[in-house]
Amino acid sequence: MRLCFLVEEEYRHDGMPREVIAQLGAWGHTVDIVRPGRSLLPLSSALTAGDHDAWVLKTVSGGPGLTLLEAAAHTGLTTVNDVRAIRGVRDKALAAVIARTHGLPVPVTYAAARAEEFARIPEAEFPLVVKPADGSSGRAVRLVRDPGELTATDQAPATGLLIAQPYVPNSGTDLKVYSVAGELFATERRSPLHPGRAVRERCVPLSAEVARITAETGAAFGLDLYGIDVLFGPDGPVVVDINDFPSFRQVPDAVARVSAAVLRLARRGPGALTAAPLPLPVTVPAQPVVR
Repeated sequence: MRLCFLVEEEYRHDGMPREVIAQLGAWGHTVDIVRPGRSLLPLSSALTAGDHDAWVLKTVSGGPGLTLLEAAAHTGLTTVNDVRAIRGVRDKALAAVIARTHGLPVPVTYAAARAEEFARIPEAEFPLVVKPADGSSGRAVRLVRDPGELTATDQAPATGLLIAQPYVPNSGTDLKVYSVAGELFATERRSPLHPGRAVRERCVPLSAEVARITAETGAAFGLDLYGIDVLFGPDGPVVVDINDFPSFRQVPDAVARVSAAVLRLARRGPGALTAAPLPLPVTVPAQPVVR
């Protein structure tokens, strides 16, 4: 197969996707790399020639790569993940609406262009977690304990949205659950809002409840390669973030698994928005989640 990877400069040296690209090449496939921030792409010919079996995106939220991937999909090319799924999770305000519409356990979410507007939220809902709607990798996430702290948290671009969600009380650790085309893996790690807590990142067993939530998230958004961040609050697990094509850290044989999944997804053809995970075995140990 011949694949095209759209890779932002921020990820050009990361194992995901650099090692995946190398693995695909070792398996005899041809992989072209386009760096949206550094490449000149002749749109009139490159996206209509049909030279690639699929395009794969590894980009920052809000980066130019998503537009190129959408252009490829518009011409009938296969994309990984599906562009509609990526757009749905890259905008955290939109993602919150999609998640709640599908009954997923996500916090109540407010949106505003300026952080000061969140002062109108009932004080009983404070503290709040405030972050850019187009943020990624925990950037600019702030814990706002009272309305008086809101001005200091306003770091969104002038044309961007912020979202605010009531803080979910938790132990200071969260669970990152990865889905590789239906195969699930969980990693326990320190919550970004608890920088002083010492937590060794490690693989942990995945409960049936969290496995179900993860699978339902993939189905709701149409994602195949994705991760979700889960906190355990007083009322049970809560999904606080969803990412397309994450790092897959701690996933056993991650490079081989992700590479094989990319090939399978590339072969499914264009426009096939996944309604449920592909029929790969789901790794769900019977033991309870370690918190």
